[in-house]
Amino acid sequence: MAEGKTFWGHVEVLRWVLVRCIGVVLALAILAFVNKEFVFEELILAPCDSDFATYRLLRTLGFAVDVGKVEMININLASQLMTHLSISFYLAVVVAFPYLIVELWLFVKPALYGDERKPAVVAILAFFFQFFMGIALAYFLIFPLTFNFLGTYQVSQRVANQISLNSYISTFIGLLFMMGLVFEMPIVAYFFARIGVLRSDFLKRWRKVAVVLVLVASAFITPSTDVFTMLLVALPLWLLYEFSILVCVKAERKSDQS
Repeated sequence: MAEGKTFWGHVEVLRWVLVRCIGVVLALAILAFVNKEFVFEELILAPCDSDFATYRLLRTLGFAVDVGKVEMININLASQLMTHLSISFYLAVVVAFPYLIVELWLFVKPALYGDERKPAVVAILAFFFQFFMGIALAYFLIFPLTFNFLGTYQVSQRVANQISLNSYISTFIGLLFMMGLVFEMPIVAYFFARIGVLRSDFLKRWRKVAVVLVLVASAFITPSTDVFTMLLVALPLWLLYEFSILVCVKAERKSDQS
């Protein structure tokens, strides 16, 4: 929002911001759409392969990783086309996300006071870092292990697993998005601590309960009998909780000084 502009002047600036953002997302979506083989074989369906980076790393570390063969099927006439379109759009939004935030920042920046701009930039960078860290953890660790377990689990040898494309994509997108949100925990904790709703003492007092909840959540996310796999998921979640305590302490000190 530029200083000295009228209401309609701000609306005009916002209109061009939206035009640029939509244009970038559409261009990236088209680019993703025409590169179907790379998007699906190298990104979306890669966690199904036994030579996926996570499995190779675990084998290098000396862990025996048995990756079962999972057959994926399509049962709806237009499902593959709609999946192709939706994945192209989702991928475009993720790739364009930094640009979209920069456009929003340039629009809002003139309306902020000088002492408000630095905290806003820090908050944006923290949001980026935490969100993409969550996505990376889900993509390289949680989803491959979860899919390998659930995709090969059988109540009987007579019941073969044939995973539908819709089921795979919805689980893939949902898990990545969920972990991206979970990793925003420290930022949310900092915000609530700044406004006085959350205190670090409360988080410390409930630390033992948090440990149990983290282990339960890890067992739910990776429903495997492998304790090592569960701990791989539990450790980042626990570190997020501890980090949230630290940011609450920092927020409380700032509130006391102001």
